[in-house]
Amino acid sequence: MTSTLPAATGVKVPAQRTAAPRTGSTNRTTPPKRLRSSRPDLILCGVLLVAILVVQGWNIADYPTLSDDEGTYLAQAWAVQEGRGLAHYTYWYDHPPLGWIQLALLTWIPAYFAPESMTVGSMRAVMLLISALSAVLVYVVARRLSLPRWAAGLAMALFGLSPLSVVLQREIFLDNIAVMWTLLAFALAASPSRHLWHHFGAGMAAAAAVLTKETMLLVLPAVMVTMWRHSHRDTRKFAITGAITACALIGISYPLFALLKGELLPGAGHVSLWDGIVYQMSRPGSGFILEPGTGSYGVLQSWLYYDRVLPLGGLAGALLLVVTWRWSVTARALAGPALAVAILAGMALRPGYLPAMYIIQALPFLALVLAGGTASVAHAVLRRWRRAGEKRFVTGGRYALAAVLAIAAGAYVVPRWYDGDRTAMTADANAPYRAATQWMATEVEDPKDTRVLVDDAMWLDLVHQGYRPGLGVIWFYKADLDPAVTKTMPNGWRDLDYVVASPTVRRDAVDLPNVKAAMEHSTPVAVFGAGEDRIEIRQIVSAGTGGDR
Repeated sequence: MTSTLPAATGVKVPAQRTAAPRTGSTNRTTPPKRLRSSRPDLILCGVLLVAILVVQGWNIADYPTLSDDEGTYLAQAWAVQEGRGLAHYTYWYDHPPLGWIQLALLTWIPAYFAPESMTVGSMRAVMLLISALSAVLVYVVARRLSLPRWAAGLAMALFGLSPLSVVLQREIFLDNIAVMWTLLAFALAASPSRHLWHHFGAGMAAAAAVLTKETMLLVLPAVMVTMWRHSHRDTRKFAITGAITACALIGISYPLFALLKGELLPGAGHVSLWDGIVYQMSRPGSGFILEPGTGSYGVLQSWLYYDRVLPLGGLAGALLLVVTWRWSVTARALAGPALAVAILAGMALRPGYLPAMYIIQALPFLALVLAGGTASVAHAVLRRWRRAGEKRFVTGGRYALAAVLAIAAGAYVVPRWYDGDRTAMTADANAPYRAATQWMATEVEDPKDTRVLVDDAMWLDLVHQGYRPGLGVIWFYKADLDPAVTKTMPNGWRDLDYVVASPTVRRDAVDLPNVKAAMEHSTPVAVFGAGEDRIEIRQIVSAGTGGDR
């Protein structure tokens, strides 16, 4: 009697008998080979998906506050759409360009029919597609890693409904797109059919994740661990080799692109990939994440402000899976996600640069290990009941235990999540931005002959209002850091007319001489909002004294 291996091999091997379950082993319902054929899975996943889309989509343009990074990525996507190259200014290899190329494709249709809609607030809607795909993939990965249906639903809910997720997944960040590709890599790596092409596809998806946001390199070992555990032992070497080869061949396209442009290594008169890498690796550190007063500690507190359940509960779940590794089938099944949490947590603990969006990469794995840890505890309790001989209580006990866990979790989580999600669905944090944009559109007499410094969150808004992209409306960093811009400002700040001083501009002007001088030699003509979040429109006092306009 024979059984056929994946079609790619064409090899026949003796069929393996299914081993009887060990006494005391974790008893779980085997997930369906194809989720689309399981009506309960489809119903649960569909209901959760609708809830996630409603919570994340409601009020998406007004909360949270527009960020400069969002504006940068969307402006770069706009540049791709307009055929202006890979960025709206000189592309200097800060990130691989695949991320905003995907954004350009996602926003192409609405931008074609309504060009004025190509702004950060309105284009946040495209992130709902990314969130939907990622949430479904979390469920798929959970089931393929043998989590029971209720635990897979818990992982999906944790990932999509946590206030921390709602806030960060709404924003136009490359990390969100990279997470989608990484989850696809995990889903293919854990494919129940164990087809070699699924493993090659996992390598391709992993490469797409890295070319979207290079920091996803950190998670690749976890993808390989998952593939190792779920590949057939007779084709494991082919699967791993094929995945690594596919990932490497696609990944090498980025340095090859730089080489063909003559920008791989530093040289006179051009940017280089090497300089971009050196910059990213040498950015000033944020300090130790657990030391009060450091930048990293502030970032941690901002995460915990939105939600403590998912970050801290996920770390606890990962620790529980490590401790129970030897006797818990669930712990071994979740080795990949647990390793991803460990790597990302370890990198966060180093005293290096820690951006606020870093945790986006960890959110799905925190959700998976927290749900897996909960399932592991639940099965341990049921196993103890079996060993105690209380068989008549086991069947009913499952439902009772599930009810107890649901009530306990609900009593703690729901009040905290309700406040955070309610804020996200009702607050208007971007009224000052809209008012400032409207003022610049109606109060400036000749936008085409006006030069104004803005952050990138407002850059596209003013482009659609008639300001010249690149020379008229200027991303404030470029006034000091881009030679292509500074050469059009021979008189420095005197060649400018306005500065739209958002919190980002005020914070970073200290290290930018032209921007700092423009702020010092300007007076506010309009102020929107109050406190640290206010936006000031400041007119340069000595504007128009010459220079290339």
